Amino acid sequence: MEVPPPLVLKRPLYVPSKTLMGPGPSNCSHRVLEAMSNPVLGHMHPECLQIMDEVKEGIKYIFQTLNDATMCISGAGHSGMEAALCNLIEDGDVVLMGITGVWGHRAGDMARRYGAVVHYVEASFGRALSHEEITFAFEAHRPKVFFIAQGDSSTGIIQQNIRELGELCRKYDCFLIVDTVASLGGTEFLMDEWKVDVAYTGSQKSLGGPAGLTPISFSKRALTRIRKRKSKPKVYYFDILLIGQYWGCYGTPRIYHHTISSTLLYGLREALAHFCAVGLKAVVRRHQECSKRLQLGIEELGLEMFVSREDERLPTVNTIKVPFGVDWKKVAEYAMRKYSVEISGGLGPTVEHVFRIGLMGENATVERVDMVLSILNEAIQSSKLGIKTDLSKI
Repeated sequence: MEVPPPLVLKRPLYVPSKTLMGPGPSNCSHRVLEAMSNPVLGHMHPECLQIMDEVKEGIKYIFQTLNDATMCISGAGHSGMEAALCNLIEDGDVVLMGITGVWGHRAGDMARRYGAVVHYVEASFGRALSHEEITFAFEAHRPKVFFIAQGDSSTGIIQQNIRELGELCRKYDCFLIVDTVASLGGTEFLMDEWKVDVAYTGSQKSLGGPAGLTPISFSKRALTRIRKRKSKPKVYYFDILLIGQYWGCYGTPRIYHHTISSTLLYGLREALAHFCAVGLKAVVRRHQECSKRLQLGIEELGLEMFVSREDERLPTVNTIKVPFGVDWKKVAEYAMRKYSVEISGGLGPTVEHVFRIGLMGENATVERVDMVLSILNEAIQSSKLGIKTDLSKI
């Protein structure tokens, strides 16, 4: 038996142009796309290692950290979650997961696979966790590791009390992991000042880079714990001591750990360069102003935000309640079919309850906000018209 070449690969590659106003990825700038068209470099070539060093400095800036153990995991945002848990957890460790949406549950699933005893502290539906709720859970469970998403993209909730959580974790000799995949760039995050032990983010959201590399940083305190482990991390690929040697984090000769994608590095390097040139505070301010404009527009359209408290709304991923009787899928399909604009539905606990509109990176502009508001309104009206037409046939 001989398997023939597939006919589909005889056709030229076609990739449509779309405006990505969902929860991520966001559109890459021309600068980032052009960077990724450069020639491929070997993963141990000095030029590639130099770009890795430059990326590392950019990551330190966006996290506001001086941690030596700052690098990228080759993988999507989930790989940052895996690496954080894999390196800190040993068999029998008690781990507490803060739940404001889907990501705390996802982290809990991972932690169990690394041998952790997992507990949860869950916020009321549509709310952030209070300091009192978390403190009560600490008293009850005495965790060794605490995980929280600063911004949960499934619900559009932001956790504003990370600084206080850093102090709480030190009081209980607990290690704090913060997922900033959806929040970084849209809100303040000060890793060192807030005593965060591990932080990771997504390259494809507010940074405006390509997906596939996950910036991550470990505090000196976390690194000390990892070096004192009774056993090696359970997954070689996520062993931060080995990855850190490849990234030149520890002042030792670089080693081969895996073959990093040089083209993804180019894209991330340029995304970080643009981010740094604009300035962290200016980037955060732009994202917040765009979100406020969107929220005002949503109110003017007679729609309602899912997160009732303004101070708990994530600026980068905005969740809007689906009006009664409206099929969110038809709205999303209309926007994509007519305008090639992505508007997403809910995820996890918000499935069929919300629209999710992302304002990140290149898409966090006044023009894009006004555009997506107009399209959302048109798509909803079209959906309602379709319902009336169907009813008239009965």
